[in-house]
Amino acid sequence: DIKEVLEDEGINRRDFLKWASAMTATLMLPASFTPLVAEAAEVMNRVPVIWTELQDCAGNSEAFLRSDGPKVDEIILDIISLEFHEVLMAAAGHQAEEQLEDAIEHFKGKYLLFVEGAIPLAKGGIYGTIGASGETFEEHLHRLAKDAAAIVAVGTCATFGGVPAAAPNPTGAVGVMDIVKGKPIINIPACPANPSNMVGVILHYVLTGQIPELDSLLRPKFAFGYRIHDNCERRAHFDAGEFVEEWGDEGAENNFCLYKVGCKGPMTFNNCSIIRYNEAVNWPIGSGHGCIGCSEPDFWDKYAYERPMADANIKAPTGGVEKTVGY
Repeated sequence: DIKEVLEDEGINRRDFLKWASAMTATLMLPASFTPLVAEAAEVMNRVPVIWTELQDCAGNSEAFLRSDGPKVDEIILDIISLEFHEVLMAAAGHQAEEQLEDAIEHFKGKYLLFVEGAIPLAKGGIYGTIGASGETFEEHLHRLAKDAAAIVAVGTCATFGGVPAAAPNPTGAVGVMDIVKGKPIINIPACPANPSNMVGVILHYVLTGQIPELDSLLRPKFAFGYRIHDNCERRAHFDAGEFVEEWGDEGAENNFCLYKVGCKGPMTFNNCSIIRYNEAVNWPIGSGHGCIGCSEPDFWDKYAYERPMADANIKAPTGGVEKTVGY
């Protein structure tokens, strides 16, 4: 029971409702929806989740496991009906595989499938196989996706191929939406994805029975409907023409805009600048390093360098999220 868990962790009802209010805002819902969000959170343990790891570093799992102290996001992710997760479960080997098969059969057509990691396709998929059977990651994904109610691709590797897909992409890595067709897919990119956005997607599903409204890259608009630049704490310096010209200069000491040393905030869609990381304490730009565009396709090749886009000969997206790519 989530109420008992919250009490055991020292979180009272008022703190829980404050969190519900913040999550309501994150989901872009009117304040009057706060009681409904709170109620949805209290029944989230009824939503079965199967979480599979493919070609990845488990950074998204670590993102919600590692925190200085328990907060509501982490507690909810802890109490959802997590039926299978290689990183967290005690079982291994054949026992783990049996648990996965039982979950698929028992919750057929009802479970949310969370996928972390890219899918290697080169040479018949030999760069990613599972267990004694030698099932490839592609085969594994198809099998798990078949009976899922919806699929949530967590992190940039699962959404767009991420670092494994960086040039020259020797393993032929791709994202979930390149493999699975005919199923609802929600992409939550970033390296790693923010736990608040994971919780937001599950909450929306509990509230409505449907996936949230998505942009053209299948990202939930409540989290990826605006650019880092739009809500950046250093935006005023950008508008005033005050930039860090090189690391350690007077501009850096005064927290000036990081665009000239490579910040990709003006062309990256995410809510990092609003919800932040580590219990909302900080985020990359807040700690003095520019955004590397990790929630965008091909970010490692296009954005992850310390020079401005003006020197990169790459056309920056303009006109809002719906115009960044073709349909």
